[in-house]
Amino acid sequence: MRVMGVDPGLTRCGLSVIEGGTGRKVIALDVDVVRTPADMDLAERLLLIADAAEYWMDTHKPTVVAVERVFAQNNVRTAMGTAQAGGVIALGAARRGIPVAFHTPSQVKSAVTGNGTADKNQVTAMVTRILGLQTKPTPADAADALALAICHCWRAPMMERMAKAEAAAAEQKKRYDAKLKQIRKEAAVAKKG
Repeated sequence: MRVMGVDPGLTRCGLSVIEGGTGRKVIALDVDVVRTPADMDLAERLLLIADAAEYWMDTHKPTVVAVERVFAQNNVRTAMGTAQAGGVIALGAARRGIPVAFHTPSQVKSAVTGNGTADKNQVTAMVTRILGLQTKPTPADAADALALAICHCWRAPMMERMAKAEAAAAEQKKRYDAKLKQIRKEAAVAKKG
């Protein structure tokens, strides 16, 4: 599985690509941070981010794109910019038929460090260790993008098993409801007869 991890942001957008093998083995292929000037028009900033992310998708051919889910922040303006950056990247992936998975910051931290409230230094240290890197990825947006990709590699098999189990349970319920309906229908006919 080749995962493109994205830590979305307007000022700094972390992009990474890792290859996941069997078990928990992951290899970093590339990581970078796209920067846009704060004084630039919003639409132009989003275009720069989208262009960079789409170039990565076309170059690295990921099988899935993992994006950090924005769910709450104290600064609404920052949250909006982060969501917009994530949105243009998800759109680029969708146009290429690449599935997109969203993970919350606490899911990522928990997957990588074992602690859903870990700080940026802990995440960076664990990413460095997990990937066997010689130096810590900087800035933190690069480490976060790698952490998102790692999180997806490790969570995807579990998420797939859960989806299959839910689908099987839904199918079983459908068959049960149909059988129950048939029994009730037969009982109603027998009662009339």
